[in-house]
Amino acid sequence: MASRKMNVLVYSGNGSTVESVRHCLYTLRRLLSPNYAVIPVTDTVILKEPWTASCALLVFPGGADMGYCRSLNGEGNRRIQQYVRRGGAYLGFCAGGYYGSSKCEFEVGNRVLEVIGPRELSFYPGTCRGGAFKGFVYHSEAGARAVEVKVEKEAFKTGIVPQTFRSYYNGGGVFVDAAKYKDKLIETLATYGEALDVESGDGGAAVVYCKVGEGSAILTGPHPEFAAVNLDPNADGPEYPNRVKALAEDDESRVNFLKACLAKLGLTLSQEASSVPSLSRLHLSSASHFLIPELLASWEDIITIEDGEEYIKGENDTFHLEKQDSRWSLNNLVKALPLPGVLKGRDDETADQVDAGSEDRIVDYNAVTKRLIPHETEWPGAKETPCFNHHAFFANLRRYQEESRGEAEEYGKHLMYGEVVTSTNTILEKNTKLLSNVPAGFTFTATTQVAGRGRGSNVWVSPAGCLIFSVCMKHPMELGNTAPVVFIQYLAAIAIVEGIQSYDRGYQNTPVKLKWPNDIYALDPTKPNKKEYVKIGGILVNSSYSHGNYDLVVGIGLNTTNAAPTTSLNALLPSHLPPFTLEKLLARILTKFEIIYKAFCRTGFDKKLEETYYKHWLHTDQIVTLEAEGGARARIKGITRNWGLLRAEELGWEDRETGKVWELQSDSNSFDFFKGLLKRKT
Repeated sequence: MASRKMNVLVYSGNGSTVESVRHCLYTLRRLLSPNYAVIPVTDTVILKEPWTASCALLVFPGGADMGYCRSLNGEGNRRIQQYVRRGGAYLGFCAGGYYGSSKCEFEVGNRVLEVIGPRELSFYPGTCRGGAFKGFVYHSEAGARAVEVKVEKEAFKTGIVPQTFRSYYNGGGVFVDAAKYKDKLIETLATYGEALDVESGDGGAAVVYCKVGEGSAILTGPHPEFAAVNLDPNADGPEYPNRVKALAEDDESRVNFLKACLAKLGLTLSQEASSVPSLSRLHLSSASHFLIPELLASWEDIITIEDGEEYIKGENDTFHLEKQDSRWSLNNLVKALPLPGVLKGRDDETADQVDAGSEDRIVDYNAVTKRLIPHETEWPGAKETPCFNHHAFFANLRRYQEESRGEAEEYGKHLMYGEVVTSTNTILEKNTKLLSNVPAGFTFTATTQVAGRGRGSNVWVSPAGCLIFSVCMKHPMELGNTAPVVFIQYLAAIAIVEGIQSYDRGYQNTPVKLKWPNDIYALDPTKPNKKEYVKIGGILVNSSYSHGNYDLVVGIGLNTTNAAPTTSLNALLPSHLPPFTLEKLLARILTKFEIIYKAFCRTGFDKKLEETYYKHWLHTDQIVTLEAEGGARARIKGITRNWGLLRAEELGWEDRETGKVWELQSDSNSFDFFKGLLKRKT
């Protein structure tokens, strides 16, 4: 089994700045989506999670690299070095460039700013010296410049590469004597086109490529990831607007250079740069139309009225309930237009919309009021929800419910849908005022998520074609001993696999499996002669407590029609079978989930459920190494039926069982089953 690398991790821990991380996420997502999940990670993830197996690129943004050293010197840097030497890729912007060099010299002689010292990663064997230009001030644009960068075009084998371009610069360094390190497999990718304020030695290198074992690193002094559209021309001084203008003029060249750098690191670029999507309206509907006015009536205590308009002001988001008779008014149509601009969370929403303009920029999605349309008399039509057919969903839901003979009645009965949302799980779980007032089985689905979430360091990429949904459950505390809440993630996993394989006649052999504790894998259709599995889905369960129940939000993402970033369910099907549709598959999984959950509430994780789970999982008799137990070898035997712990039996001489058994928790251990490794979190 092999796990395809699909994560691009952007360090957002101690030392990084919020703005630098945002610029990295914005630009890399535009250039790499949907082939990769570009996600922020903290130093805790670097130190404790098994991130290396799924990481295609590790990025260290601008900031202060002393913070990086304080958090990651020792074990963290050892893991990063090992990852790169074994074939990984590292990209360091500005502070990340200093951090990736053997020595950092910053503002030597300036008692306030001076930083001098060795660095452990040492991808670049020499010194990174800065600031290359005078005037740097932390958390300020006072020293920012639109610096000319000259590209060494012969260093790039493919792609359109500019001769020169202007790049945002603020405090970065020069890689001293880069030309002298050719014998150490160092290439200069670009040089500064202006006279420097520090001694650069031989070369004046602004961007370098370093071959490191089987992997590679690119380190930069300037910030080619900063897009002019996301800079505020009024941030500092009379000259700054001209600098932003100059950067905007060279934006295409900047992007082409960064694309060439990413390709040189071995990444697959998107065919077209992805724009920042605007959030869409949310549509609230039900299998029986009369249930929507009943639901709205039950929300009376959480609805506030301002200027005749109704709002639910949640803990994380604000929802505007649009009136049925006014939602096609000119005013509301204007409000519903895409807003792809900078939304900084100011109180004046109109001013924000004017500022937004029509350009593609970083968006603060939490500041956007979510528009919610209750459909009280009919389901949304194709013009309102062109990417999701409500009629098909509810028709299939009714069919599967009838087949269940009363075991599936609630899940999916109330449905909320948005074409573009932040995260179905976040909107429900982070707004407890709303969550505590929705019925069990309430389901929220979307076509595209812009801020999807996953367990630990994982975020599931969710472009169009991925089935994305979250279902709300109320699990009674009184069932804590007979039906422990920890099993919900296992029930969801079973429901996904059985939902796929019972979708219709002929689908029973679709090659999908469970990876403990909460991932869905499929046999890789691109390697028919090898039995290799790739991830096609994940499960995230969030839990809170109210009125004697666990309020659960079970979030699921499943590649269905989209081939990237790994493969899709439709790619697994023989040619004679019709492709999966999102509406029908959602209805099938929801009804399966409800049937399985009701049986679980009656009899717990009994032998029948246990056998069903093992029939679908990947790990029977798999041999693993337990790092926390001194590298002991063990054979996976299953999960305990009382608390869902992973059972592993110790192996001794010639892999004979010693009789010792470990029971491992999913929330206190890290799992890299594809490398046969389990380690205890600390």
